[in-house]
Amino acid sequence: MSEDTTPSEHEDASAADEAADQVLALKAEAAALKEQVLRYAADMENTRRRAEKEANDARAYAIQKFARDLLGVADNLARATAHAPADHADSVVKNFVVGVEMTEKELLGAFERNGLKKIDPKAGDKFDPHQHQAMAEQPGDGVAPGSVLQVMQPGYELLGRLIRPAMVVVAARGAAPSADPSAGGANGGPSGGYGAADEATGGSVDRRA
Repeated sequence: MSEDTTPSEHEDASAADEAADQVLALKAEAAALKEQVLRYAADMENTRRRAEKEANDARAYAIQKFARDLLGVADNLARATAHAPADHADSVVKNFVVGVEMTEKELLGAFERNGLKKIDPKAGDKFDPHQHQAMAEQPGDGVAPGSVLQVMQPGYELLGRLIRPAMVVVAARGAAPSADPSAGGANGGPSGGYGAADEATGGSVDRRA
């Protein structure tokens, strides 16, 4: 009786081993396919995020040239309001000054709403070569050497990207300051060697000893 059933048992065992091998192979294939699908999904998500970022950047910086062109308008309005009479008997002049001030305020508000931020350091602020361009160096009473002494022209940045550096006078380091920009080195900088930010690239060169 055992001789009759032994071949069958061997066949059943062989079939079971083969089925088990097939199951393992199918599981391995399924795991590989799952990993491949997840990798494709991750690649697609990265591509989507990259495309979305590029599209957002394109929209955000589309106004860069336009904004730069408007900086001259902002400068002229600032000069006009700075030299406008504080009090004038003529109502026409008064209304004109108010109109110019309102125009400047509205323009600066439009800048802010579109991500264009004014760079206007105060006296005593640390000189930042990434945002400031040193135009002259003068002795500064009560101001730390190497810090901003005076702003000649404010700068602007668009969503963190430098559009124009702030042109500043820097408090002198040492005993031989030069107040004349033409007396300095390259880029019209002071003799102390402060770097001037590059408007084309948004870069800057720090002061070297």
